[in-house]
Amino acid sequence: MTINHHPSDETLLRLAAGTLSAGPALVVAVHLEGCFVCRSRLAKFEAVGGALLDDMPPASLAADLFGRTMERIELDRPQKQRNQVPSKHAQLGLELPRAMRDCEVGPWKWLGPGFKWSKVKIAASQDAKVMLLKGRAGLHLPAHGHTGLEFMQILSGSLSDNRGRYLAGDLDEADSDVDHSPVVGREADCICLAALEGDTRLHGLLGRLLRPIVGF
Repeated sequence: MTINHHPSDETLLRLAAGTLSAGPALVVAVHLEGCFVCRSRLAKFEAVGGALLDDMPPASLAADLFGRTMERIELDRPQKQRNQVPSKHAQLGLELPRAMRDCEVGPWKWLGPGFKWSKVKIAASQDAKVMLLKGRAGLHLPAHGHTGLEFMQILSGSLSDNRGRYLAGDLDEADSDVDHSPVVGREADCICLAALEGDTRLHGLLGRLLRPIVGF
């Protein structure tokens, strides 16, 4: 699989620093599963951060920090074991990426002719704006813009807009300057994982109808 669209350096730096919010971090984690190039870039950024930490003066730690950390790990273990079931979601009709195995993923819901969505909940960040989107082959998605960044990872099929074509494995970052109406490739249905920092500005009558359904 050839990947042509990647997260920006700024996004990978935020991920390395732990400042990327939960929704976008999930989308980028899914991208990293299949992208050696970005895993290598991230490793370099993490190495730079580690070097900076090495140059900082040592700080004192609480005497019981190790014990509390081990207790937290022990408390979390049963839940993680339950979540490590096969990620096949029969109601969705796809195998979810490993990075999503701890997420709560809802069933497909109707958004419009040939267009469905599924709410994705992250356990540690319930207010994250994350969803799966599914469009039938050839579908024109609603025209929209963004008040912040939109991160979209293509899981299957393809999308095209005035900036280019995005295939399975590609990640698109769309900022507030982007206003577009993506079109699903005619070769297959498209499924993608999307996360928002900010809101989506949906245009036209269809956009006004969809906002109460999606809630973003």
